[in-house]
Amino acid sequence: GRSQLLLRLLRLIILPLVVCSLVGGAASLDPASLGRMGGWALLFFLLTTLLASALGVGLAFALRPGVGTKALEAQDAQLPQTKEVLDSFLDLFRYPAHRGLHVVAAFHTWPSRLSAVRHNFTLFFSSQSGLEPIGREVEGMNILGLVVFAMVLGVALRKMGAEGELLICFFNSFNEVPREYAPVGIMFLIAGKIVEMEDVGRLFASLGKYVCCCILGHIIHGLLVLPLIYFLITRKNPYRFLWGIVPALATAFGTSSSSATLPLMMECVEEKNGVSKHISRFILPIGATVNMDGAALFQCVAAVFIAQLNNVPLRFIQVITILITATASSVGAAGIPAGGVLTLAIILEAISLPTKDMSFILAVDWLVDRFCTIINVEGDAFGAGLLQCYVDHNEAGLASLGPELAEVKDDASVVPPSPEADPLILKTVKLGGPAGDANTCEKESVM
Repeated sequence: GRSQLLLRLLRLIILPLVVCSLVGGAASLDPASLGRMGGWALLFFLLTTLLASALGVGLAFALRPGVGTKALEAQDAQLPQTKEVLDSFLDLFRYPAHRGLHVVAAFHTWPSRLSAVRHNFTLFFSSQSGLEPIGREVEGMNILGLVVFAMVLGVALRKMGAEGELLICFFNSFNEVPREYAPVGIMFLIAGKIVEMEDVGRLFASLGKYVCCCILGHIIHGLLVLPLIYFLITRKNPYRFLWGIVPALATAFGTSSSSATLPLMMECVEEKNGVSKHISRFILPIGATVNMDGAALFQCVAAVFIAQLNNVPLRFIQVITILITATASSVGAAGIPAGGVLTLAIILEAISLPTKDMSFILAVDWLVDRFCTIINVEGDAFGAGLLQCYVDHNEAGLASLGPELAEVKDDASVVPPSPEADPLILKTVKLGGPAGDANTCEKESVM
């Protein structure tokens, strides 16, 4: 039916979508123009994203939202063939040196298994036996290898300057393709899954636990983790700072879009929390592209939830893979409806879980996504507050920060957001200064 057509369409473009979204995310930042403080801001954003991912995994294992649901037991035989997750990391280095460097690097992996091997010696030693790893190429997407390749390509395109802008615009435009057909099949996809279930009530109970797990994780990260980091560094009351951005957080919840929130967030941090215009207009657009704490948290919860639905135990190395992949993929999350759900496919492929079960996540994404947006923009604001605190305590002041802040214009304009139905599609004119020129074709995403 239509739901199967949707799944096939998603699978058809999942490889180019992963590459394009990661290339677009990596190309949105120019390391040379960020400067020293931009580098520290990126480090803060990546650290909080990693903490959010760890919190999501921990809550999913503690609350076990997918345990006890027998709805998918009949589908266990259809699970993808598992492989050692260490092989996924080794694929990062195997295929760049592969002969001919052709498409096998994207569509083949190299799983290995321990096999008993007997060695016979005829002169002075008797025969010996042992276990040796034996590997072979199998069909399957080399997700982690593609992540590294795409991010390196994105940085290289940004370094090319004007010559690389055309390709960057192409990659950003490709991310919008699924929004044209995804809404048509989502309803049929979810309805078909519900009809297949033997115990629909238990399935809805599990989805409710999943939503509660995500919301609880967002509350802990937004009210405890981020304020604690702010307090430890600045020794100031983080909740007073948080109270100053409540209007922006309410806008983020209502619109589920950081593009609609960005102008109000700038106003809040500047007028109510004392952040200078130089800093807010420098750090907030960077955070809107890179800082995806809420998306990373929900992706980790969703990955563990789907594993529990399919009765697949996760090993420690698989958990590490979830953390790393969620942190990396959230940076390049596509700015399209349910963009965070589509990047979830990267994590599921990396740990050999079925991507078809993402339909359950789509059913409740309209609610979870609003909390994701709140956490994303809150992290951006705290990053601006930390940078302002650093400037206030630095004897040299703004002069020590180099041209990256000195050249940011106080009256830098933000393009008003266009009407949106879902997270976040915003084509902006890049802020003046060394971060880029006005002709840069760039997209910001919250999911």
